[in-house]
Amino acid sequence: MSNIKTNEEIEIMRENALLVSMTLAEVAKHIEPGISTSEIDKIAERYIRDHGAEPGFLGYNGFPNTLCISVNSAVVHGLPSAYRLREGDIVSVDCGTRMKGFYGDSAYTFAVGKISPSAEKLLKATKESLFQGIAQAVEGKRIGDVSCAVQSHVEKCGYSVVREMVGHSIGRKMHERPDVPNYGRRGQGLKLRSGMVICIEPMINMGKKDIYKERDGWTIKTTDGSLSAHYELTVAVGKNGADVLSTFEFIEKVLNNKDFK
Repeated sequence: MSNIKTNEEIEIMRENALLVSMTLAEVAKHIEPGISTSEIDKIAERYIRDHGAEPGFLGYNGFPNTLCISVNSAVVHGLPSAYRLREGDIVSVDCGTRMKGFYGDSAYTFAVGKISPSAEKLLKATKESLFQGIAQAVEGKRIGDVSCAVQSHVEKCGYSVVREMVGHSIGRKMHERPDVPNYGRRGQGLKLRSGMVICIEPMINMGKKDIYKERDGWTIKTTDGSLSAHYELTVAVGKNGADVLSTFEFIEKVLNNKDFK
C-alpha cells in the first residue's frame, strides 16, 4: 500500500523528476502569445527523448500526447491542439517522464504575457499551498496533514479545491497508492513513512469547486467557467523533512530572464 522506495530507487526517481523540471523550463522559453499548444507538446517530446527518456504520459491509459496542457478554465488533462495562446491566458502544463523503470511528474501554471491581478493572486495562492503541503510530508505525519495544509491555505484566500482530482504516489507506475487529496482533516489518513514518494498537486479554482469532463474524453473544466490553477512537485517523505525531487528553479530562472528582457 505505502510503496516504500530504497535510496537507490529514489535517486533514479530524482533523475526523472529533474528531467521533467528541465523539460518544463524548456517549455517556459516558448510560452508566449501566438504559439499553439500542439507546438509546445512537440517541443517537450523532442526534449525528453533527446535526454534519454520516454514521455511518461504518451499512451498512458490511451492519452495521445506528451503533455497535458490546460488553458484558463481547464483544470487538468487538457489535450494539445491548434489553439494558440493569447495574452492574458493562464496555462497549466503537466509533464511526465519514464526512464530506468521509474516515472517523473510535475506541473506548473504559466502566465501568458500580462495576466489580470486576480489571476496572479490565484497562481500565487495555489503555488503557496503546494509548499504548505510539502512542509507536512514528514515521517509520522499523515496524508490528511498534507491535504489540510493545502485546503486551509487556498480557502483562506477565497478559492475552492477540486475534489475529484487528487495527487498520488509514484514509482514504477505513474499513479500508485496512496492518493494525496488536496482537502482533508489534520491527523487523518495513512501515516507517512520515510521512503514514500508522492506527487502533491493542488488543483484550485477561482470560483466553485465543481468540474466536468469535456467531450474529448480527457479535458477537465470548471463548471462555472472560472479560472483554475495547478502546480505539482514530486516529494520523497523524509524523517526530518521532505526531500523535493523535482524543482521549479529551472522554470523560474527562464521566466525571470524573460521578465528582465
